Amino acid sequence: MKAAVLSRPNAIACETVADPVLARGDMLVKVMSATLCGTDLRIYRGKKTAGIRYPSIPGHEFAGEILETGGNANYHTGQRVTVCPAYACGTCPACLSDAENLCSNLQAMGYQLEGAFADYVRVPAAGVKSGHVLPLPDHVSFEQAALAEPLACVINGQQQVNIQKGETVVVLGTGPIGLLHVKLARHAGAGKIIVSQRSPFRRAAAVAAGADVVIDPSQDDVIARVKQETAGRGADVVICAIGVAALANDALHMVRPRGRVNLFAGFSKGEMALLDVNALHYNELFVSGAFGLTRKQFAQALRLISEGAIDVAPLISHRFPLEQIAEALSVAEQGHAIKVAITPHHA
Repeated sequence: MKAAVLSRPNAIACETVADPVLARGDMLVKVMSATLCGTDLRIYRGKKTAGIRYPSIPGHEFAGEILETGGNANYHTGQRVTVCPAYACGTCPACLSDAENLCSNLQAMGYQLEGAFADYVRVPAAGVKSGHVLPLPDHVSFEQAALAEPLACVINGQQQVNIQKGETVVVLGTGPIGLLHVKLARHAGAGKIIVSQRSPFRRAAAVAAGADVVIDPSQDDVIARVKQETAGRGADVVICAIGVAALANDALHMVRPRGRVNLFAGFSKGEMALLDVNALHYNELFVSGAFGLTRKQFAQALRLISEGAIDVAPLISHRFPLEQIAEALSVAEQGHAIKVAITPHHA
């Protein structure tokens, strides 16, 4: 089969590799669409190394058709599916406390396991058995289904801040993840959504996604604008959807007393930020992180997409065949795109 092979940081190419070898109960899926994630870019550039192997096949947001069911009676050959790509052990303290995304033995496709930038991908038997493979409704496209994974991660982040009807929400950064935060915050009933984004292209996308106020941080003082838009009080919620450590401190000065801040985006290993601890202390702020997703959140994301509650289709701005994986990564990295989809040559 053809696959995008990451041989080392900054080196990826489409190569011919052996088809996946299936063990008892494993499923084989023909990849019909796989989308690029900001984490894929960090892996490509060597900025994310935890769980990464060389050589390996990246890609964890995908959907396709079943080629081999592995003897699983609940599925059939040719069935359209998407897959929750992170597999928890189910027995560690995190798993037993309903936090399987923080599993100490987590195995994820595109990281410890071969990923979906390939013609075919193997779904481990344990993942099939524990409900990671979800059938697609006929009206949900493969591209839409691939976006269930990032939407599930966004659901995890917003569950940390618990947006209430009528609240003011600030989203810092409106790449694909930031735009999903805008859409989900609107679905949750946010009264006003404010975004900060340098790119004019992505500011326009934020308006289309449902933002009420867009700020260019290269031209305006974002903290002052947020205070202006909230009559001096500050936002109820601020979500950092871009991995710029300095923004964590800015976020503390944008929220009201007892406001909530979610550091959603990942940061490079060793990156630090100076935080105004007095702002935390005297304003009794709540600061949370967000990592990954659970099966429950993945199923919720697919349901929101299939019901039309969250329209993800407009996020796909560029499409590339698997053979052009390096070009696809370049376009995604330069900010000329919203979401980039990889379509294997047989699709």
